Amino acid sequence: MSIKVMQYGFLALCLGTMSASIQSAELGSVDTKWRALSPDDKISLEVFDDDKIGGIACYLSKAETGGYSGALGFAEDTSDASLDCQQVGPITIKEEFKKGELVFRERRSLIFKSMKVLRFCDVERNVLVYLVYSERVIEGSPKNSVSAVPIAPWGSDVNAAMLPRCNYSG
Repeated sequence: MSIKVMQYGFLALCLGTMSASIQSAELGSVDTKWRALSPDDKISLEVFDDDKIGGIACYLSKAETGGYSGALGFAEDTSDASLDCQQVGPITIKEEFKKGELVFRERRSLIFKSMKVLRFCDVERNVLVYLVYSERVIEGSPKNSVSAVPIAPWGSDVNAAMLPRCNYSG
């Protein structure tokens, strides 16, 4: 293997481990395939908050490959994922954002594959829309999931005129 290929591989590894500033918390998991003497394949359930939109939590389920390669981080996880974002408090837009802005990113293989959650805005209906999909350096997957969160009053705050408006920056 040439030095240049190794350098690019190392750079891709370093960039692959960098993610959006949001960290997820694991809520639990279920085994889907038993493997003798090594970790089972599983579906894990995680939650993360949108750092630019207060009052929204996103719940993400994803398939994870077990076995020795999965335990060591060498396995490529499948593109199977599901996303559900919910209003969990008063919605506040802390910062302007761009169309299709990255909210969450996670490495799904050692170098070449990542899972991303992007944020969109349905301006006409005042709804925040989140999309999860996986991408590879060479070829992505059409598997995806979407979740929509209408900006609505929370609790006793029923003044619709005071609700934030979903818009894009610049």
